[in-house]
Amino acid sequence: MKILVVDDSKLARLFLIKTLKELEPMAEILEAENGLIAVELFKQERPSAVFLDLTMPVMDGYEALKEIIKIDSKAQVVIVSADIQAQAQSTVLESGAKMMVPKPINSEKMLSVLQQLSI
Repeated sequence: MKILVVDDSKLARLFLIKTLKELEPMAEILEAENGLIAVELFKQERPSAVFLDLTMPVMDGYEALKEIIKIDSKAQVVIVSADIQAQAQSTVLESGAKMMVPKPINSEKMLSVLQQLSI
């Protein structure tokens, strides 16, 4: 299983990767620090799931989500963001994200997320 973790904060990526590795030790984890790199990695690697931040430089999570869904309409994209406003949530869900979870994401919440994804 390949999982793509996208966040401009290296610390946030490391925390998410650590949590994922606890639950999916065999997963291959790919990293991107902005949406543009994420879209390119998605095209090349076709990960089973994408954990995507919204606020990033170069290309934000909203735009990256739209591009990923254009590539694969069944992509398993989970938005992980500090922006938990109802408007942000409805926008990403309408754009094709499977769910949105607030930062930081702990092991218990991650387990729930992984169980809900069809990967």
